[in-house]
Amino acid sequence: MNPSESLESVPLTAEDMDREVPATYPTEAFISRDYLEAEKRLLWPKVWQMVERESDLPDPGDWLTYNVADESIVVLRKEDGSLRAFHNVCPHRGRQLVAVPDHLPGKVHSVRGSRRKGFVCAFHGWTFDADGANTYILDPQDWHGSLKPERTCLSEVRVDTWGGWIYVTMDPEAVPLKEWMGRAGEILDHFELDRMRYKWRQWAIYDCSWKTGIETFLETYHVAGTHTQLLAFGDYYSLSKQYGLHSVSSYDTRDEKFRMSESAGTTRAGKGEDARVSTYELIRENYETINYAASTETLVRAAGRLVDELPEGATPAECIAHWIASAKADDAARGVVWPEVPPEIKPESGLAWGLFPNQNILHGETFALCYRVRPYGDDPDRCLFEAYALERFPEGEEPATEWVYAEPTQENWGPVLAQDFANMAFVQKGLKSSGFRGPLPNPHQEQKVINLHRNLARFMGRGAPVKAEG
Repeated sequence: MNPSESLESVPLTAEDMDREVPATYPTEAFISRDYLEAEKRLLWPKVWQMVERESDLPDPGDWLTYNVADESIVVLRKEDGSLRAFHNVCPHRGRQLVAVPDHLPGKVHSVRGSRRKGFVCAFHGWTFDADGANTYILDPQDWHGSLKPERTCLSEVRVDTWGGWIYVTMDPEAVPLKEWMGRAGEILDHFELDRMRYKWRQWAIYDCSWKTGIETFLETYHVAGTHTQLLAFGDYYSLSKQYGLHSVSSYDTRDEKFRMSESAGTTRAGKGEDARVSTYELIRENYETINYAASTETLVRAAGRLVDELPEGATPAECIAHWIASAKADDAARGVVWPEVPPEIKPESGLAWGLFPNQNILHGETFALCYRVRPYGDDPDRCLFEAYALERFPEGEEPATEWVYAEPTQENWGPVLAQDFANMAFVQKGLKSSGFRGPLPNPHQEQKVINLHRNLARFMGRGAPVKAEG
């Protein structure tokens, strides 16, 4: 038995991950066209997946399409405010009810509209109401009474909401969305993500697998090698932990003087002799270089006042406490009320959550920076990459936004995301090298990446991470 065969007999368990056992896994998921084809049967039809925000369908009759792999789904807001979702296909001859061109750079992200009462197939005029029931067939007598309602109605897709997002699953046997979200959903519910609105949203088509794309944003271990300019302002040591289907990363610390409950989340002290100054420099640098996301102007301005409002020698913990209290008061004065996240939840809530299979949410009380990556056609070397910022705004002051196609450049995305893009295509190329012996992710800091593949293997039936030790 060769070494790889012996490793295959020791698949990684959740307990192994909690013990941070080193692991490896095959590269097939990234580079194989056959694997991507199998995802169409084994993965995408079986999972709950995010479509859009509920705010994208605010009024009765609003609708939009969602495409993944070969599947196209239409989601509709009904007159009573409920949501319905259907496969975007006429049961007669298979024409799409809503014509959805392939995703095209700068042209088509999705198709959407308003005031829809039902659907009419453009091929032969078969007609359906908002519940998917067939209401018109030309010359039904020609079928000699054999047409049955269950064969002529639209194929329904389960739809639910969580955190302000619309989710669908094509699997009638899937667990309810709340159960799917599990502990991750329970923790993030404290942040009232449903009360946030878009600040901006952009998308691109990029030259890497969707797995390579989402993995880039599942860990901060790469900061020291990729975002070197950030090291002057903060220590980016991190930890990560599996929560079944999902996983979380948190800031860890090598220096005990910076250890505090807030160190696990997005609000933390910078490094430097004067914590008042370094905390401001850290938050400002993150905000300005991550496309004005991952924080808010309120938080940046409150941090900028620390040097005036606190005495020299203030500890990192004192700076954090004062900063957060000031920003919370500033927001309240302009009509933005923070959620009350219990103190015992904050350490567990961490920095960012990887939601299986293809979402990542970096969150705070008043903002979230979110990523989603989908396959692009049948090409394992390309993906549809989406990023968007959410924020709490005073009632009625949220900006009007739409999806903007943006080439992956620093001008469009900011320095930090551009640095990430600079890696992704070359990771994809390197995974094909005959000299690559397989991934060796950091079991402490990159556990979210390992957990992605552990869960992919549950659906795909292959590619499970195994112990990388002898």
